[in-house]
Amino acid sequence: MATSAVPAAIDALLAILRAAPALTEVRIVDGPPSVNLTERHRIYVGWSPGSEQAVDITQDFAYAGARRRDEDFNVACYAETRTGDKDMALRRAKAFELLAAVEDALRATNDAPTAPTLSGTVQWAHLTAGSLVQEQSDGGALAGLSFTVTCRARI
Repeated sequence: MATSAVPAAIDALLAILRAAPALTEVRIVDGPPSVNLTERHRIYVGWSPGSEQAVDITQDFAYAGARRRDEDFNVACYAETRTGDKDMALRRAKAFELLAAVEDALRATNDAPTAPTLSGTVQWAHLTAGSLVQEQSDGGALAGLSFTVTCRARI
C-alpha cells in the first residue's frame, strides 16, 4: 500500500506537461531551477520562488475501518518567461499563455481522458491559485506566475 500518491502524481504531471502540444517550446523542469537559464520559457513543477515547500500534504481516514486514506496535496509550480526586450505587456501575456496551456493540459479531452486524474495517480487535479511577479533588469523583462496544482488521492 502506498504511503502517498505525491511521487507518482508529480511524475505524471511532468509527463503530461512535456507531452502537451502547446508547451513544445517550453522547458518543463522537475524541481528547482538549474544554473542554465538560457531557455526563455520555463515551467517548474515542485518549485516556486519564495516557497519553502515543493508540496503541501494532508491526509485523513477515508472512512471507518482505517483501511484507506484520503490525501489532499498542493504542488507548487512556476511559469516564467523572459526576453532581452523591455516589453512587460508581452511577457505578462506570455506568462498567462503558459498558465493557460497548463490548465488545458489538465483537462480531459478525447486524446487525454485521464489528464485530470494525472494518468490515474489521483482522483482529480486542477489549478487553484496563482500569483504574478514582474521584473525589469538590464537583461530585459521577466514575468512569472507562481501557481498551485491541487490534487485529491485515495491511498
